Amino acid sequence: MAAQGYVQTSLIWVAYAVAVVLAFIAASVTTFIWQTPRDRSAIVSTVAIISLTALLATVLLLPVDIALVSSTTSTALGVKKDWATPGRIRSILLTLKIVYYSLYSFDALLCLLVIPFSYFWYEEYDEVEEQEGNQTFGSRLWGAFKYTIAFVLLVVIIFLVGFFVPAAGTRGGGKHLDLDFFKRLLDENHGEKALTFGVGLLMTLGTLLYLLYTGAGLALFPVSFIKSAPSISAPQLSENTASQLEQNRERQRQLEMRNAGRSDGMPAKDRRELDALAREERTLVRRERLAAEAQGEGKGFVVRAWTKICAVFRPLKLVGGILLIVLTLIIWVSMLITGIDKAANSVCKEHCGYILAHINVFQPINWLFVQTAKAFPIDYILMALLILLFFSASISGVATIGIRFLWLRIFQIRKGRTAPQALLMATVMLALITLGINYAVAMMVAPQYASYGTQTFCDLPPHHPDQQPDCSGRPEAIKPCSEWVDAHSRSLQACTPTVMSTFLNRVTLNWPVFGAIDFWAQFAFLAVFLVVFLTSLFRAPRLNLSELDEEAEADEEEGLLASTGRRFGATWQDITGRVKGGSDGAGAGAGAGAERNGSGSGV
Repeated sequence: MAAQGYVQTSLIWVAYAVAVVLAFIAASVTTFIWQTPRDRSAIVSTVAIISLTALLATVLLLPVDIALVSSTTSTALGVKKDWATPGRIRSILLTLKIVYYSLYSFDALLCLLVIPFSYFWYEEYDEVEEQEGNQTFGSRLWGAFKYTIAFVLLVVIIFLVGFFVPAAGTRGGGKHLDLDFFKRLLDENHGEKALTFGVGLLMTLGTLLYLLYTGAGLALFPVSFIKSAPSISAPQLSENTASQLEQNRERQRQLEMRNAGRSDGMPAKDRRELDALAREERTLVRRERLAAEAQGEGKGFVVRAWTKICAVFRPLKLVGGILLIVLTLIIWVSMLITGIDKAANSVCKEHCGYILAHINVFQPINWLFVQTAKAFPIDYILMALLILLFFSASISGVATIGIRFLWLRIFQIRKGRTAPQALLMATVMLALITLGINYAVAMMVAPQYASYGTQTFCDLPPHHPDQQPDCSGRPEAIKPCSEWVDAHSRSLQACTPTVMSTFLNRVTLNWPVFGAIDFWAQFAFLAVFLVVFLTSLFRAPRLNLSELDEEAEADEEEGLLASTGRRFGATWQDITGRVKGGSDGAGAGAGAGAERNGSGSGV
């Protein structure tokens, strides 16, 4: 039986290692796709890839945490498995704690030191000074380090405050709570207290970013799937543009020939018309280039094949977008139910971050995870996909809103057009948002499942003090684990909380101000989601080709939107590479409209 336990836990860690490798590949592809090619920097690319990989590794550790603690308990009997001895459980929790603390510390180091240093290192580069020999490696290194000193002092201050300032929980805020669960949360050394303060502070800052960027992104991400198919195909756009360009140039030739022999020059009216035709010609040339790039002209076989594959799967993206909308609405309802339940029925209210004893109202997401747990390992896969959905929504939100200070846009995040400074700042924002996502998933989306997984306990007294209780004939006595029943002497042996939930509860109990801000910020998140979702859903598409021309002038390729029927027609033409016979090219070109693709809609 002991060997079985080792095999099960080893398989979980192997699956996590594979997920981290895939995260590294995804981070590398994402970095090279989003950053601008002409301003690429080796150190910026390396730091961005490592940071994104660390962030994905952090968010993907929660399913591993849940899987490991759940594997120690027999759900059907409500008792620990034979191999799950107290020593073995302590070893599992210690390993998880080491990995968690290492990742959190590494994320904080990247966010507060490495990324700022990389930012200033890139800003210190002066091509002219380097060519003239006035800028050396040492001077550039000192210039970057000089500005990074402020962040070093910030890290030291945060650590000292957390190390020396007494936590609120130790000053008597939780003395009225006669729960072993809370007593264990307060049992920590000064190093752990300093870490919980630092992570709690960063988590609160990340929650403020999370409610804006993730709230908007979660609403726009599914809509971007539905609106990703163009209203006019690339072959048809190319044909229409070529026809309009030919007419434009013919009209310019007519004007030039008509005024070729005039001694007084071209009349003002003809000059204005010729200037307008010249501007229109430049616009049509840019549009023609975009159509050629959309068809993969001048590209390799792989790029052309990928273009065809994307066209084939456009209908599936439409269906996937509809399913994602349904899922996000269920998540929104689940978070609202949990928030109201915690605000009304928390065992300690603001003193411990609104920890809930047990769920009092039916919660769809939590119920879904409990039910899918019967078919291992579907629930863990769904949890990983749920976390990736929040992370992808955060990226969508950052790309849509951009990096702003209040209403002023500092940087724009666009595919192939993201400056290195913007890429580093977006990485810092995602690092902070990741902490907010961890809190939201563990405390709001599926609180009971994220805290104890599928663990249950037998609420019957054992026949002998050294034996486990027996509920083999009493299934009604088997109950799910929660914080409240954890204080019960019988559940204390069967219920093991996840390391993530313990850590978050420790932060909110020791520093209640962090818990209160993080909790009430979830309602602001729900409000942002609702406003953006309704706006993007009911806002009528703006059919105007001038938007496409503006994007082309800025070298930003965006998709074209229109009705569902025309999207399917455009999809087929992109697959075949031909325009449907009998179509009126000029009429289609005049009537077709464009709107910005995906996540930009509705904001």
